[in-house]
Amino acid sequence: MTLKLYNTYSRQVEPLVPSNPDGVVRMYCCGPTVYNFAHIGNLRTYIFEDVLRKTIKRAGFSLKHAMNITDVGHLTSDADEGDDKMVLAAEKEHKTVMDIARKYEDTFFAHTKALNIERPDVVCRATEHIQDMIKFVEKLEEKGYAYFSNGNVYFDTSKFPAYGCLSGQRRDDMKHGARVETDDNKRNSSDFVLWFTSSKFKNQILQWDTKWGRGYPGWHIECSAMSVKHLGSHLDIHCGGVDHIAVHHENEIAQSEAYLGEKWCNCWLHGEFLQMKNDEKMSKSKGNFITLDTLIDKGYLPEAYRYLCLTSHYRSSLVFSYENLDAAAAALKNLHNKYLEFKNAASSPVTSEQEKQLLSYQEQFNSYLFDDLKTPQALALVWTVVKDKDLPASLKLKFLDSADEVLGLGLAKAQPQQSEEVVLSEEIKAKLEARKQARINKDWATSDAIRDELAAQGIVVKDLAGNEYEVTIR
Repeated sequence: MTLKLYNTYSRQVEPLVPSNPDGVVRMYCCGPTVYNFAHIGNLRTYIFEDVLRKTIKRAGFSLKHAMNITDVGHLTSDADEGDDKMVLAAEKEHKTVMDIARKYEDTFFAHTKALNIERPDVVCRATEHIQDMIKFVEKLEEKGYAYFSNGNVYFDTSKFPAYGCLSGQRRDDMKHGARVETDDNKRNSSDFVLWFTSSKFKNQILQWDTKWGRGYPGWHIECSAMSVKHLGSHLDIHCGGVDHIAVHHENEIAQSEAYLGEKWCNCWLHGEFLQMKNDEKMSKSKGNFITLDTLIDKGYLPEAYRYLCLTSHYRSSLVFSYENLDAAAAALKNLHNKYLEFKNAASSPVTSEQEKQLLSYQEQFNSYLFDDLKTPQALALVWTVVKDKDLPASLKLKFLDSADEVLGLGLAKAQPQQSEEVVLSEEIKAKLEARKQARINKDWATSDAIRDELAAQGIVVKDLAGNEYEVTIR
């Protein structure tokens, strides 16, 4: 069975084929900027990447997975203006920049562990790779892709004809290098900074000596330098949020391929936003963010939030509300209780037909994961297996143990809990009506997609005559 993933670069679902002779899949994921807590919108991206990581291994590949920790150089804009996020946080909390970095890095990994997210094989801090970045910029300058102008080193996007290939934008239309203020030092508006010197942000705390003067790296250069150092010249997969496509990842492609002189990454995967109920993106800058600790303090298991994330495909936006989280938490409790029920059931003989049915379920589960990580369908299948009256408890337990190796819902550590009824929130009611309308319009693809999403939340829809339906809560 072939693992296929949606490539943002080609805009197609493509089979995963390792580009390196050793057959090891090399994957780089953009990590956190450790100036504040990662909010649950950020964590949704890391949950998706964890499912991807585990699915790659499930498909039989060896994997080397690297992730950066940005502890210097990320400005308040994703472009080149604003202040360094790390410095602002240090001033606000009256701590050193490194104290801030380690505090939020430690919290980030505590939260990912609570969500059953595996730690990447390589975790690389920007501040520990400064010399790698300097050498990277020096080579770009030697090759004619970088220029020094009034204290800063810029990447010349006019020298890279493919600039804009990931986002589909034309270079002349890309103004993100100067969203707020015009930088007269640039040759082209789309050029971006590789290295800042003391000519900008003279009070920058973290600075290093270079031939251009004392300064610090631009945000984009760290990912390219650290990826090449730890994963080599060819990446199979690069992941991040959709907000990175138009700026950060475009710049990574340009500087990396200019440096290497060849194609750098085969496949780009991007996770969609977590939306608030009012259709706003969850954002630290807007102050409308919720942390995992907030959910835990309210009595939710971390896995309840992971369950909620799995009910939506990673390339679809997910609306967060406490009503939706309540539905996910109730479904998770019921699943935990079913798991314990199967675990404690008396053993009974298993027939060859039942073994065949288990194998069929396992193959179907894998087929959903291997088709661009279709977690809503995979989760819906879990409930189908749970409810299968012809499958003995021992085989259901075997299926759930295997499925949870990827889903990460903490079944093995499940504790008995009082089962809860899933209350139909306004969002779920709206989905039911949207599905009804899709059926009226004979839009079967939309109808099936909504059905699978609801099934993943423990809500079974039975179609009746006249486009009516009946809802059953598992």
